[in-house]
Amino acid sequence: MRPWRVFKPEPLAVQSASRTHVGLVRPINEDRVFDCPARGLWAVADGMGGHSGGDLAAQAVIDALRAQVDGDAPIDQAAMLAAIHTANAAIVRDNRSRSTDAGSTVVAAQITDRTATIAWVGDSRAYLIRDRTVRQISRDHSFVQDLIDAGLLTVAAAANHPRANVVTRALGIAEHVDIATVTIDLERGDRLLLCSDGLSRSLETDAMRQRVDLDRLVGLLMADALRRDGSDNISLVCVAID
Repeated sequence: MRPWRVFKPEPLAVQSASRTHVGLVRPINEDRVFDCPARGLWAVADGMGGHSGGDLAAQAVIDALRAQVDGDAPIDQAAMLAAIHTANAAIVRDNRSRSTDAGSTVVAAQITDRTATIAWVGDSRAYLIRDRTVRQISRDHSFVQDLIDAGLLTVAAAANHPRANVVTRALGIAEHVDIATVTIDLERGDRLLLCSDGLSRSLETDAMRQRVDLDRLVGLLMADALRRDGSDNISLVCVAID
């Protein structure tokens, strides 16, 4: 009798590109990006607080993620979530020491073999592009999203709502933060897009579908966002699954 052989698919190869821009109005860039394909971890952090330290809050997220990938432990979902919790604690401590109220949203992706785990807090977003179809993976923690969920506001009207920029969840606000997660199976040809709301508020689906190399794609998306709006910092990370 022949022994059973378990088929184990080869891990998918990944490559990535990222970009961040201060935009056309803001004096400082409070966004930060983390792009580490060698360890399968990516993120976009959007700081809040202006001169109160929004940039420092976003940098705390990146520092916590970098500390994880610089260590020897495997990078998995638990490691990603631990880094986000570490960042939250660091921002809370910094706010107390400086009597400020800075915070940050975050969206992060961790890939192992053929699976991606997306984690987020706030309104930074994750999208999956597959076979020229675009799907939003994350769900905003925001005032307008709550209204949409309650049937009190349409998606079309949300962008122009006077409180469209109000988030209901962020890092640095409280000692405990509730991190949303979702896990998806990946296929060859998939692309993941992580971005701050400076990009998502003017993002066009057709632009995301372009089958060009990653550096060109992130450049086109950045240029398009600056042309359409540019009133906020703009950041994105795009990951291609090969």
